Amino acid sequence: MPLTGRQRAGRPARYCSGACRQRAFRQRAARRDAHPAEGTATPAQTLPAVTHDHGLGRALDSFVGRRPELARLRTLLRSSRLVTLTGTGGVGKTRLALEYARARPRGAGRADLVELDSLQDDTELVQSVAAALGVGERAGRTGTDLLARAIGETSRLLVLDNCEHLADPCAHLAATLLSRCPGLRILATSREPLRVPGEVVFRVAELSLAPPESGDDPAALLRADAVRLFVERASACAPGFRLDRGNGRTVAEICRRLDGLTLAIELAARRAGSLPLNGILAGLDDQLSLLADGSRTGPRRHRELSAAIDWSHRLLDPVEQAVFRRLSVLVGGFDDNAAEAVCGGDPVASRQVLRVLCALEAKSLIVRVPGEDRPARFRQLTAIRAYALERLTAAGELQDTRRRVVRWLNGLARDAGDEVFADQAGGGLAAERDNLAAALAQGAPRDGGVHVRLALELARVRYQQEQPSAAGALLARLVDDADSRALGGEVPALAARVACQQGELAKALRLGERAVLEERSRDSPAGLANALDARAGARLCRGEFMEAVADLRECLTVVAVLGNAHATAWCSHHLAWALLQAGGEREADALMSRCLPVLRRHAPWRQLAAALHTTGAARLALGDLKHAEELFAEVLRIAPGSSFHALYPVEGLAIVAAETGDMERALRLCEASAQARRRLDTEAEGPWRRRVEETAARAGTRLSPAARRAAVGAARRLRGERLVAYALRGGYGGPGAEGGGAHAGEESPLTGREFMVAELVAQGLTNRQIAGRLDLSPHTVATHLDKVRDKLGLRTRTQIALWVADRAAHRPVPAR
Repeated sequence: MPLTGRQRAGRPARYCSGACRQRAFRQRAARRDAHPAEGTATPAQTLPAVTHDHGLGRALDSFVGRRPELARLRTLLRSSRLVTLTGTGGVGKTRLALEYARARPRGAGRADLVELDSLQDDTELVQSVAAALGVGERAGRTGTDLLARAIGETSRLLVLDNCEHLADPCAHLAATLLSRCPGLRILATSREPLRVPGEVVFRVAELSLAPPESGDDPAALLRADAVRLFVERASACAPGFRLDRGNGRTVAEICRRLDGLTLAIELAARRAGSLPLNGILAGLDDQLSLLADGSRTGPRRHRELSAAIDWSHRLLDPVEQAVFRRLSVLVGGFDDNAAEAVCGGDPVASRQVLRVLCALEAKSLIVRVPGEDRPARFRQLTAIRAYALERLTAAGELQDTRRRVVRWLNGLARDAGDEVFADQAGGGLAAERDNLAAALAQGAPRDGGVHVRLALELARVRYQQEQPSAAGALLARLVDDADSRALGGEVPALAARVACQQGELAKALRLGERAVLEERSRDSPAGLANALDARAGARLCRGEFMEAVADLRECLTVVAVLGNAHATAWCSHHLAWALLQAGGEREADALMSRCLPVLRRHAPWRQLAAALHTTGAARLALGDLKHAEELFAEVLRIAPGSSFHALYPVEGLAIVAAETGDMERALRLCEASAQARRRLDTEAEGPWRRRVEETAARAGTRLSPAARRAAVGAARRLRGERLVAYALRGGYGGPGAEGGGAHAGEESPLTGREFMVAELVAQGLTNRQIAGRLDLSPHTVATHLDKVRDKLGLRTRTQIALWVADRAAHRPVPAR
């Protein structure tokens, strides 16, 4: 302890340790703050470097989730002096900022909260900041100069909450204070960035949602922050509320409908005390009315969802407001072309739309859709779209804007009709599925065949996405529609394919024959080729292989006249598959050697996956196990594990395993595939199915009863991506064999899609070329490539190419 002045009069105090010295200093500083000497001006000078919070208060409810965001925020504010939290109104920016400020590291200095939402103009900004900091005016010093001198060189965190309506003055104030106060850090919340040099923008995303595979399992559902927040707030309003298997799906669906928006979830959860969960879910059809009456003590924008959105809307200029409200009709999202087609018109010039989209994204009124869309795609969150639709209706523009949507979709549909095999092409209309459905539900005009064309395109999308029931319901109304006659055999051809998916084989053949009959009466080689291909598919499903081969030989002759290399290659592939079923494996192999290189260059992943499997099946039939397994593995690297496209190569790998003597692996793969086929309600063609069944039976007889039971039990746990990972492990071409410079038998850190990207990088392809090969966007390829670099610890494309080459050099050679 220090000796007092009475003990050591006239001599400096002595301390027993450095900690003791620091404690005494803090006590003296606190006394000076409480009783400043007469004539001093402590507030206008450098403030004491002690931890003291002004305006933060204590949270009255729990903070749920956001742990990764808090950790990232701590990292950012260690290296950056200005971080701006942006995001949609109600996403939780203010709460995240306050949680960081309350739990910031010891010794980080004082933190002050300045709430700006009540300020009407920039003249009050500096005074409000000064008041929050406890700084009084001094003679000759006012405004920013006063603040800068008051803060001085002390460590300080300034939280500026809700800057969007004062973005310019906040930017100038932040730039000035940061340049003059080296110990100052600013954490701002705003619906758009401040655009100050050195600013780091941290977009606060919506809360995580439960994936569909969570089902009604409470433990799995509670891993989602959105579900946890709902349960926490609902249990506060309805004591005894808990998540269980009876209500789990409903809670997850409520959170999904609310897009994981924090304020919306909190407001919905407050209804749990007065409404059953099903009533809350039903009420979300009118979100803006249901989601009101929040906390009485907070700002109005935190009490009603519509007030939070209205706050942002009032900050838009007239052109931005027009685009904002017109986008509300695009329920399935949009790219810049869609926005231009739908939103153009007084007062919006077409050339302005892209600029306005960028502005709306910056202001957090539209969000970018993650995934593999090309070009960039956006959407409005459900609550924001409901508000914008109200504005559109109030402006008297609803019907006109909906007519624009129909004209735009009809133009896309006409372009898609140029494909020879449009049913299997997977064109750009897949991204517009929800917009197509909305246009039909709102009554697309029947004159001119517009309604029929849009319904056909929606049915195609449903078929391509393996939703035959939905596709069949649409086509059932079109097959006998007089307006559909103008489309020739397109409708019955697609209906035949859907009937095959549903196992209605007699109906499929009947529709296929009708499609061919209608197209023979027209002068349309492309239409006839498509009809012949559809009828051949029906015959294949019925086991009429020679008849299918005859149809496909004619189809190939018709397509050759068109001079379309991709269509010719696709038809050749179908003929090769039919020949395989009929016992013509040598001709099938020769056909695939010619058409596979074309499909590698031009086909979307679904077509390429089918062609690779056909080539692998031909190699398998000819006894070339090595190349067969390489081809099956390549299919698994590009096909999602949840798709039926992944089941054929899994079965192919099972047959290879049996041929090489690994009966346990063969039985596991056969059983896992059989279970997946039952779940997906899909069945392979007769000859292939029989060979798989024979392989499973042979493997079962070669194993002991205990080994057989173990293999079947293990197969039950192999689903989706786990099945794909097991199927690829230890094979010729699978990414599970080696990884990160490792060799055979070691686990690869890469997913199948990441490994495929790495292989194409090794082939010298650019991101754009890889995107075209895999039917992805360049942005998605870049994301996969970043993950490859991170997982392998590599930084250049050359290093990745060397890793792929090293891996290939150490592939195991199977027993023959």
